[in-house]
Amino acid sequence: MRTPAPVGIVLVSHSGAVARSVVEMAKGLAGGGALAPVAAAGGTEDGGLGTSAELVLRAAAEVDRGAGVAVLVDLGSAVLTVKALLAEGDGLPRDTRLVDAPLVEGAVAALVAASAGADLDAVAGAAEEAYEYRKG
Repeated sequence: MRTPAPVGIVLVSHSGAVARSVVEMAKGLAGGGALAPVAAAGGTEDGGLGTSAELVLRAAAEVDRGAGVAVLVDLGSAVLTVKALLAEGDGLPRDTRLVDAPLVEGAVAALVAASAGADLDAVAGAAEEAYEYRKG
């Protein structure tokens, strides 16, 4: 029996360093075994602070395996950039979803769920539940 393709995950931040670090943290905390594809789309194409639609498109194409792509963002223009790409409808892989979740905690939860074979709804749900993690 063939294993279903995993949901891909894209982490969008205004900072390339933050996006890459959250990818590495999520990978490290997600445990052993095969991990679902996850990619960073942080900063601008010239390395500055901001959000790049082109970097988001590249990252989404990189992680797309046909099971959907969950996109988690930090704030402001990252949200607007992804919403604009979704509205255009022709650049992102089919079944790409902007997930309303905290970037760090949501990324870990999404990667664990996707790596366990969860579908896009379950991956998004796991990431969204991260809002409920109480720290105090």
